[in-house]
Amino acid sequence: MKKVITIIIIGFIAGLMAIGFSDATAESAQEHAETKIDPKEIIFEHLGDAYGWELPFNHHRRIPLPIIVFGSDGLHCFSSARVAHGHEYVDGNTTFVVPTEGDYKGKVVEIVNGEELVPFDVSITKNVLAVFITIALVLWFAFALVGWYKKNPYKAPRGTRGACEALVVFIYDGVIKSTLKDKAKRFAPFLLTVFMFIFVMNLLGLIVIFPGGANLTGNIAVTLTMAVLTFLVTNLFGTKHYWKDIFWPDVPLWLKFPLPIMPVIEIFGIFTKPAALTVRLFANMMGGHMIVIVLTLLIFIFASVISVAVGGATAIVSIIFSVFMLLIDVLVSFIQAYVFTMLSTIFISLAQEEGHKAHDKKEHTEIQHLATSETN
Repeated sequence: MKKVITIIIIGFIAGLMAIGFSDATAESAQEHAETKIDPKEIIFEHLGDAYGWELPFNHHRRIPLPIIVFGSDGLHCFSSARVAHGHEYVDGNTTFVVPTEGDYKGKVVEIVNGEELVPFDVSITKNVLAVFITIALVLWFAFALVGWYKKNPYKAPRGTRGACEALVVFIYDGVIKSTLKDKAKRFAPFLLTVFMFIFVMNLLGLIVIFPGGANLTGNIAVTLTMAVLTFLVTNLFGTKHYWKDIFWPDVPLWLKFPLPIMPVIEIFGIFTKPAALTVRLFANMMGGHMIVIVLTLLIFIFASVISVAVGGATAIVSIIFSVFMLLIDVLVSFIQAYVFTMLSTIFISLAQEEGHKAHDKKEHTEIQHLATSETN
């Protein structure tokens, strides 16, 4: 009961704060009547990549990041603050700008003879820096756990280390070992890294301030890269029996010769697996972020279109639902990392099949070894 009362009080205070903020926003809107809220623009700005990291509650100012491009006259490196808000930056004889509209909106372009040319861009954008931060956190978790066991081999860790150990044991025993059996240790490093990397990326995306706020798993390029890694591990380490079933499966002859119906389907299936991994993770995480942003935008839309009072009333409902969705997203962050790891484990295990003859031979060898041990 106390928890319910506490939640109601917090929601009421948040609603009062939102009303005050909506009032200030309405006054600002009256001073700048020509400025209109563009929900589509705001949503894609928050979910997309950028050359700077937005500050909370003030998206007009950003933490500048390095822009690194190869232009027509060589390498150029400068701060993104120099081209903020559509300003042009002249580096030597070359002019760079980030257009605020048009086909190259939000991308660094080089102006040559009045024309916009897209240089080769290897800048440290928000998403790139977020990937580096995620890698650093995953390595820190891993080395902290390893260091603990080196110093305390017979003690269970607590706190953050204990939580990491619980996740590792849960994924290894419940997913990897139960699926891959004796080959679990071979693929466990990759699969555990995939799980921790996706889970940390998901959690960082829910934090609204630096170093969080980057929508990594809501970026299809990131999820595609993770799926391609699973694709490479699955097929590069596939057994002969796996490839034999791809090109010459155990089906009636008329299904594979003269028309290779089943081989074509099997080859097509090789590529649909990473596609499913890509879209599943991308769509779920993108949808969660979008719902929270839309619920927040309702406050300002109702305040500007109808009245400040309606916007204040909407703020209470929107904030409560936004907090609820963020809590759900924490659970979804774990579930999506778990599902991606589980499916990757299943795909790898299917590629490790050795056929009935190899399996029978292995069982026969194990029985002989057991009989010899009992005799001795």
